[in-house]
Amino acid sequence: MKVIVTKNYDEMSKVAADILIEQVKKNPRSTLGLATGSSPIGTYQKIIEAYNNKEVSFKDVKTYNLDEYCGISIDHPQSYYCFMHDNLFNHVDIKEENVHIPSARGTESEIQAQCNAYNEALKKASIDIQLLGIGGNGHIGFNEPGTSFEQETFVVTLAERTREDNKRFFNSIDEVPTHAVTMGIKNIMQAKSILMLISGKGKADTVVKLLSGEVTTDFPASVLYRHEDVTIVVDEDAYSKYAEQN
Repeated sequence: MKVIVTKNYDEMSKVAADILIEQVKKNPRSTLGLATGSSPIGTYQKIIEAYNNKEVSFKDVKTYNLDEYCGISIDHPQSYYCFMHDNLFNHVDIKEENVHIPSARGTESEIQAQCNAYNEALKKASIDIQLLGIGGNGHIGFNEPGTSFEQETFVVTLAERTREDNKRFFNSIDEVPTHAVTMGIKNIMQAKSILMLISGKGKADTVVKLLSGEVTTDFPASVLYRHEDVTIVVDEDAYSKYAEQN
């Protein structure tokens, strides 16, 4: 596990964007696993800048997203379909048919069928770099504490802490979905390499727990110690408590 400490969020975003851009330059037909949330927004902005400067093209790149909320429409501003198009896809030359985001709409049985289909697609894909954030409780994707490391794509009941963390994106907690479809931990670990972004003082305790080296399903991100190619890019605020203790 390689840990890169950056001065701030902007520098973290630049480092992460450079890693992803380098991958696409090396292999224009790369497959990228992408994440949502506040952590990667700056990274996507840096990628768009590079695209606008004609440094990189995404015309042959394929992408697979980690997760999607159940129970909100595809055009809801907080759907991850909208998030990805607003923050990246609408601003680069990626082909819509190369974009893969879990579908999580309809009846319970319909969502389960969509979930199974996404899992089958992931089995056939070969993700070169999987981008991750990390939840305060150590979740990756929406794999909450207690999730088996062998879990594949599934419908998850979101932990209350996760819903509270995401409340800021909605008008109230009542609007935050209770369920989501997420890549399982097993799917995530099948990526050739993993790139995790962590920023802000609010994640300082999470970083201490992550870098302790203890591997446990109580803290899902700890599974990354079992992957042979992981890079964590963390800003000084998030790294501060760990730095003090070590």
